[in-house]
Amino acid sequence: MDGWLKEVERRPVLSVFCSSLTFMLLHTLLKVLPRPHAVNRDPWKSYKWKNLSVSLVHSLLTGPWAIFCVFQYPLIVYDLHSSFTPVSYLLVVVSTGYFIHDARDIIFSGYARESWEFLLHHVMVIWTFLYAVLTRRYVAGAVVALFVEVNSVFLHSRLMLKMAEVQKDSLLYKLNKFLNVTTYIGFRLAAQFYLTGYIIFNYSWLDHAGYFLASMMLMNIMILIYFYRLLRADFFSKQSQSNGIRKFAQD
Repeated sequence: MDGWLKEVERRPVLSVFCSSLTFMLLHTLLKVLPRPHAVNRDPWKSYKWKNLSVSLVHSLLTGPWAIFCVFQYPLIVYDLHSSFTPVSYLLVVVSTGYFIHDARDIIFSGYARESWEFLLHHVMVIWTFLYAVLTRRYVAGAVVALFVEVNSVFLHSRLMLKMAEVQKDSLLYKLNKFLNVTTYIGFRLAAQFYLTGYIIFNYSWLDHAGYFLASMMLMNIMILIYFYRLLRADFFSKQSQSNGIRKFAQD
């Protein structure tokens, strides 16, 4: 195992490429799985379902993995710049490969305009994660950033339940709704604001602090807007107000 991890560290670009190829293969394999009739009859929903299926697998894998990395080496949360463990490094490599795959999928899907907000997010994540992979700096920061994937499990599930036309008053939807908002606050908002605070308080000595702070501020604005949309759709509105606009973030 140690030898394999060292090989990943020795060939980071190849490792990221292999990760991206694996998620691409997973995307192909998931196409053969049955989908709800409500999804199959709509090309936009069909694309979203396939895309979200891969995203859900990524979240189920990397969310618990990120938590394990912190349990394995708790000091990782205090030194987001220099803390490094092989398991954490592998996590960032795997996740970088996923985001590259997903960006490629969005670009070549024909629905890039509808998903431009996610594409912008992915570009920022890919750049920062690649920096961590190639320099071995901010690996711990990337691990903390991946705490958001715990929430993404329920966020992706919510969208898939909606596409499958599961009723909002069903027990399954209600349970996922409350887990989604709870983990959004506890894992997504908390992780983002912790990262932002770390950069601000250590701005004077961090590498490329200006770029990372600007990226974090932009992502903070995005996740607060999504949180508002989520609360409005699931807690303060009887019916989604999408007005027929096909957008990932609007759902």
